[in-house]
Amino acid sequence: MNARKTSGIAALGALGLLSFGAASAQDKASPLPKHEVPRSAEGNVVIGLCDGETTLEVKGVKDPARIDRKQAREISDQLMAEWHRKNPQANWDPAPMKVALAQNPPTPPPAAKPAVEPRGDSASSDAAAVGQKKGDKIQSGHTYGAYGARDEALWKASAEQMVTEGHRVFHDAKSLGSTVSVSCDMCHPDAANTHPETYPKYQVQMGRTALLRDMINWCIENPVRGKPMAEDDPRMKAMEAYILAQRKGVKLEYGKH
Repeated sequence: MNARKTSGIAALGALGLLSFGAASAQDKASPLPKHEVPRSAEGNVVIGLCDGETTLEVKGVKDPARIDRKQAREISDQLMAEWHRKNPQANWDPAPMKVALAQNPPTPPPAAKPAVEPRGDSASSDAAAVGQKKGDKIQSGHTYGAYGARDEALWKASAEQMVTEGHRVFHDAKSLGSTVSVSCDMCHPDAANTHPETYPKYQVQMGRTALLRDMINWCIENPVRGKPMAEDDPRMKAMEAYILAQRKGVKLEYGKH
């Protein structure tokens, strides 16, 4: 291969890398699509559903702060009814029977504590004693092998605390930062139809593959009409924990929702 041909190939390679780098930077820099709701001719509040298409004009309401939880529930029901009308084939879990609306929804009761059998030595036991059990498969340092009932109780309490906090945020419009009193449970009772088991997946509203947290933020920005949360926001982590706990063991249901 002569020098001229070699330099030509090198130049093409460099050009390809530059163009790839530019495309990658462009992808990172490109903003996510927004669900632009139409303006009301009368200046009323307009709320968009998380499908990126369905909207509802709240007649006679020009200040979103005037919307209370009862009216927010009615708005959510109307938006979902319109979505079902446009998507009659959608496989959507039925909402549980509605009860009298509480101002502050109760937190879920703690699960019954099953009897826990101690396994190996406790985390506070003597490391030397653990090392003497040469026949046992115990990792040095008590990381996995040596734990007992107290350790499991602590793990369980910690996990339940996070899930309970997620339940609270999920049902609390104020904690979500809603400007229209809408909370997540109004469209997803008890975290129904959230389908964390299907993520990551291509989300047609966004035009890209999304994680569960991306969809949570999309819903916060649209029907909830709040500001998106950072990925490390404790509220985001708690809601992910709650949704995953609620959907654990549910059959996969892929779809555009």
